[in-house]
This record gives sequence, C-alpha cells and structure tokens, in this order.
Amino acid sequence: MGQENRQARQEGKRRWPWGRIALGLAFGLPVLLLVILAAFPWGILKDMVARQATARFGRPVTIESARRVDGFGFHPVLAVEGLRIPQSDWVGAGQGDFARLRRAEIRFSVWPLLIGRFEPEDIRVSGLRLALVRDKQGRTNWSRPGETKEKDEGGGGSALQGLIVTDSVIAYRDAKQDRDAVLRFSADPARGVLAEGTGTVRGAPVRLRFTGAPVKSGAWPFTAAITGDQLTMKARGTMDRPLDTDAMTLDLTARADDLKRIDAVIEAGLFQTEAVTLAAHVRHDRPRWTISDLKGRIGRSDFAGRLTVDKKQGRTLLDGEVSAGQLDFDDLSSAEARAQAVALEKRIGPRLVPNMRIDIGKIDSTDGTLALRVDRVVSAQGPSPITGLTGRMVMDHQRLTLDRIRMTLRQGAVTGQAVIDQRGGRPVPTLTLDLRLTGASVLALSGQDKISGRVAARAYLQGAGETVRAAIGRSDGRIGLVVDNGSLPDRYAAALGFDAGGALMAGKNARAGLRCLILGVTMKDGTGRADPLIVDTSRSRLDGTGTVRFPDEALALRLTGAPKQGAVVRLAGAATVGGTIQRPDLVIPQEVKSVGNIFKSIGRAITRRSGPEAQDADCAGLARRVLR
Repeated sequence: MGQENRQARQEGKRRWPWGRIALGLAFGLPVLLLVILAAFPWGILKDMVARQATARFGRPVTIESARRVDGFGFHPVLAVEGLRIPQSDWVGAGQGDFARLRRAEIRFSVWPLLIGRFEPEDIRVSGLRLALVRDKQGRTNWSRPGETKEKDEGGGGSALQGLIVTDSVIAYRDAKQDRDAVLRFSADPARGVLAEGTGTVRGAPVRLRFTGAPVKSGAWPFTAAITGDQLTMKARGTMDRPLDTDAMTLDLTARADDLKRIDAVIEAGLFQTEAVTLAAHVRHDRPRWTISDLKGRIGRSDFAGRLTVDKKQGRTLLDGEVSAGQLDFDDLSSAEARAQAVALEKRIGPRLVPNMRIDIGKIDSTDGTLALRVDRVVSAQGPSPITGLTGRMVMDHQRLTLDRIRMTLRQGAVTGQAVIDQRGGRPVPTLTLDLRLTGASVLALSGQDKISGRVAARAYLQGAGETVRAAIGRSDGRIGLVVDNGSLPDRYAAALGFDAGGALMAGKNARAGLRCLILGVTMKDGTGRADPLIVDTSRSRLDGTGTVRFPDEALALRLTGAPKQGAVVRLAGAATVGGTIQRPDLVIPQEVKSVGNIFKSIGRAITRRSGPEAQDADCAGLARRVLR
C-alpha cells in the first residue's frame, strides 16, 4: 500500500509541469494577443485598404502613405496622406477626381474591428476635395458599381467624439433633381461645424448654410438653411449623435414659389402648385421618417396632417392623412399649367372631361395609403358645386386606387372609386371609373330654376391614356342619367312634343310635369351610343338616338317628339343635335319649320289627323336599367 502511494506521488510530480504549462498558455496567450493588438502597426494594411476601396468604388484608389502615429494602446491614431479616388467614367472627362485628401488623422477603437465594424472616435482632416454627382437616371458616383437605390437598413450610429476639418470643399451636382451646390466645410473644438456656400435648385439661386455644435459624445444640436428669392427652407434640430442623420429630431419650415421646388430638396414625388408655405415636426430613425404637426398653405388652400415615410426591401412606404379646411383645385397646378389649359381650350373649345395627367409610370418604388378630407371647396371662377370631399389613396406597385370617394354637393353626393393601373411596365395607364351620383337636384347641379327634378347618375368606364380625357376617349363601359319627379315650363313640354301651337299658346307661368329624363349611353372605344334617350313629360314625350364621341365630346343625335293629347299645331319631322356636350347645336330642318309645313300641320290639326299620340314611358324600369 505504501509503495502504491509513493508511485502515485511520483506520477503526480511528472504531470504537474504540463498542467502549469497549459495554465500559463491559457492566461498568457490572450495577454500576448492583446499586446500585439495594442502595438499593431496599422499602416501596413494600406495596400489592403486600397484594394478594398478599389473594389468598393469600381475604380483604382491610391494612398501615398498610412502609418500609426501614436505609441501603444487600444485606441490607435492612424495618419493617412495622399488619398485619391478617381471620378466615375460616366461622369465625363475633365471633371476631376471624385475625392482627394491631403491628410487625415483618425483615432479609432480596435474592439469594433473584432466584429467587422470600423468606428472612428476622433478625426482631423485637411485638404479634402469631394465631388458628388448624380445623373438623370439616379446613378451616383458614390454608390457601388451597378447600385442605383439607397439601402434601407438602419444606420450603425456614430461614436465620434471629436472633429477638426480645415481647407475642405464639397461640390454636388444632381441632374435628376436639377440642383447643385459648392460648400466650404470646416470644424474645430471651439466654433463647431460650419458648411456654407451657394447653389441652385431647379434654376433658382440659393445660399446654403449648416452649423453644428463642437463634436463630442451625446446629443448634437444643429441648424440648416437654404435661402433664396424662390425657395427658403430652415431646419433646427438635434441629432442623437454627432453628424448622425440616421437618428435626429428637427423642426422644419419652408417657403417656395412652387411645391415642386421644395420636392427637389426632399424628393417626395410632389407636383407643381401655386406658392406654398409649410411647417412640420420631423423625426428620423433610419429608415423611417415620421412627420407630425404638418401645416401649410398652397395659394389660398390650407392643409394639415401627418405622414410616415418608411423604407423596406428597396421600396418607399407611405402612411398618412391630410385635411384641408379650404381647397381650390386650381392651387394644385402651376400658373404655367393653367395657361396651357386655357390655350388648349381656346384651340379646341371647352370640354367636360378634364385633361388631368394620370401617368404614374415614374412612381415605381412607392407604395402606401393616404387619407384625405376637405371641409370646403372654393373656386375663383365662382361657387363650386362641391362642398366637401373625403377619400383614400392606396398605391400598390404602380396601381393607384382612389376609394371611399365621397364628394358632397349642395344637394346629393358622388361616391365610388377610381383606379389607375400602370403595372408591368405599361407605357400608358389604364383608368377605371366607377362613380354614382345620388340625392342631387337639377337646381343644385345647374343653378337654373326653370326645370326641377331629382337627379341620379352612374358611370362605369375603363380606358387607357396618359390623361383622364385620353382614357375616356378610348373607354368601354356605360353611363346612365335619370331625372324624375320634376316639372318644367308648359311651353317647353309642348315643344318637346313638336307641338308648335301648344308652345306658342302656353301660359307664361304654366308648368307641366317632368315624369323622367332617361339617358343610357353604351361606350365602345370612346364612342357612346344613346340607348335609351327619352324625355317624358305630362304633356309630351321626346325620343332620341345617336352617338357622343370622346375625347372630342362631339354629339350626333336625332330627336323626334309626340304630344300626349291633341296637338294644336304638330310639326312633322325630326331635329338633330350636333356640336359638343358643352356647346350643343340644335338644328331644325328647313322642311320642319317651313311656312308650308306649318300650314299642313294646321290642316292636320283641323281634321284631327295629326298622328299617333305618345304613351307614358316606363320610367321606373328604364331608370333601373341605366343605373345598374
């Protein structure tokens, strides 16, 4: 037994040195690695960094020198001199380099490098020249080769604790939004960050100025301003970390001669308008922008609302609501656009169907929902028949649906939806309209009081075109109009029955009942055929046939009428209606209104052979048919 114990102690003595070696390695190797990391000569990676930058920009990046200038530690300082990145080939010859840097000193932490992230803590830059360019197609010279869209993932934050910049200039030229600028950029621990210069936005000269507090850890206040005669935008806010625009809160005000000029800065896909002022509170947590307390004015129209703009899988997602206390639709177009519309109307005559553009082919990466409410509609041309408006716009991959539409009239309302579909790269959109008019009156719609009655209508049309007018001009579908339970002057009712004597002898204030006016139009490739066209009164009935052709809105109708009682002087024959919807031209053939024909009509009246009398139309059945 004693011998066994002695053997075990001897074996333990032999194993112990290896245990101490293993324990020493376990503690010593990490210490050695830390020492190597703290003393690592980072400058020897210059060529590797240049190769990676060359792959990143797709053009040869050169660095004259890179060396570590501090002694030892886990926050090394690297000095880089003579950095050059050539300009992209597509920018054009003679445009200089994309970037040149005389000297930069960068202090960074080694710990983020262990997980593949480079986070500068302190930067000193001198002699920076940066030329940023974007072409009309949206290609940028700072993107990776072949990359055209901004990535939508969130930013990585900023660990910057200090910044000094001297003798540095940034130039920017953007053909897509027609804007350019040249800014001198400086920063120091005492005065903070300053960038200022001049530029243009859609041809309008502007001055630009950006100021920020000295760079240090924590929240970082800043101001930014674009000022000019045609555009002024000012922002005051705080970034969560210095120079980290991915996380910031700001208050924005803007004034411009046109909303499109503001859009050249914010790139939200807006349109030309009258002069505009607006203010908003904005929060950005990349990739999301949250716009609250939005208030503004366009011309004499006011608006308020909120909007969230998000990015996901390369698409822009919108969600918001806008309300207007007062809206003039003319404010939503520019003076130039209105002048073009006036010139067009002067050339071709007035048209009922608007010439509003509906091409959404360029809105290829935006989806979302926007609710709309208008409390009061006004017009410089006089009182508007529309008193209020609500609806919702839903965009889904180039299919824009305007649903929940309700246009409140002085009497009645228009409800329904409109769909603009340009999916699949279609050169022109397809417009589908499905609208109903209910509860209206002739007086409310036309403003005249000689004819009264309830009005209902239905339109279902589908056609392709770049404007509403062009789409209706190629549309298929149907249109229905019903006026019933009304009255009209007795002389009008007699004339509808081609009773010339009755029209002449009717009392000035005498009235007849309007049982119904029924119009059904079947559309095929922009041409509508009237089926039926009936005006049925207590005294007469008028029947019509023919067509209305869009987009000219040309009428070609034939009208015949008959009285329901014996006519005093009943004219034979028919009348025609030509011209356009806005300017109809009633033509009574010469033989109908000739003296001889009138005497013949008198003779038929004396002999009681004036022709068959009209029968009541099935107003209810016809109304259901055309309004289905």
